Amino acid sequence: MSVNIAMASGLLFKKDEGSSSSESLGPAFPFVKALKAVNVKLKENYPESQELFKVKLLVEKPLGSLEGTIHTHELEELVTVLNVGEDLVGELKSDNIVLYLSDSETLVKNVLDQGIAAAFMSTPKEPREVSEDQLHVVFDGDSVLFSNESDSVFKNTGLTGYLKHERDNVERLMNPGPFCGFLKVLEKLKKKLQDKGLLKNCPIHTYLVTARDAGCGSFRALNTLHSWAVEVDDAIFLGGSPKGPPLKNISPHLFFDDQLHHIEAALEVGTVACHVPNGP
Repeated sequence: MSVNIAMASGLLFKKDEGSSSSESLGPAFPFVKALKAVNVKLKENYPESQELFKVKLLVEKPLGSLEGTIHTHELEELVTVLNVGEDLVGELKSDNIVLYLSDSETLVKNVLDQGIAAAFMSTPKEPREVSEDQLHVVFDGDSVLFSNESDSVFKNTGLTGYLKHERDNVERLMNPGPFCGFLKVLEKLKKKLQDKGLLKNCPIHTYLVTARDAGCGSFRALNTLHSWAVEVDDAIFLGGSPKGPPLKNISPHLFFDDQLHHIEAALEVGTVACHVPNGP
């Protein structure tokens, strides 16, 4: 079964102002190109498998020029156009969508409320160059990979209360957040490729970049990932330090976070940032 990702069409190809037929590249284009590169490696190593990425471009009415643009960029095997009606969530569920990216905060919230990983994508003024043959995805921890329980404690009791909560619950696993499923999908495909000997050259790289500290907070996070049989390529515990520097070093295709100040920090270093409005 394919791994289906849905996104607003304008995130891949932006309609040029004043033109009914001309498009320019949107912020999701490097991400989609990286998905294509991953598919190439999957087909090379598993020629009979249908477990490949598929991207559904969501439009409200047919756009003939969109098909031509997809062909121009040689994305026909990866990208298809889907006309969306009034029941967006129903259509996403029927297509088994594992990730929904949008330019509408309202739609993102509605989709998240129905248990589908969803995020609002923002474009940096000066995007950093990213790999064309490897996919790099960075996840925040609380309210993204994990539930918003600890974030709620921090909001209600402050840093002292949060640290006590983590100490008291250090051995207790955290509940999954909205992006747990998407990470597991990436890790499953990564493991398949690593089983074929693609270790250092694996085309999928995943990262946890969190404001949690390196004490009880990090132990809970790593222990929870281990319980999910997930092994990210790197886990960075910042203890409240800015996320811009590690993101600049990683140069990911996408960065998911629930805090707007982290989204802004990512944009400042040229990272395509995706807001997950799932905080307390």
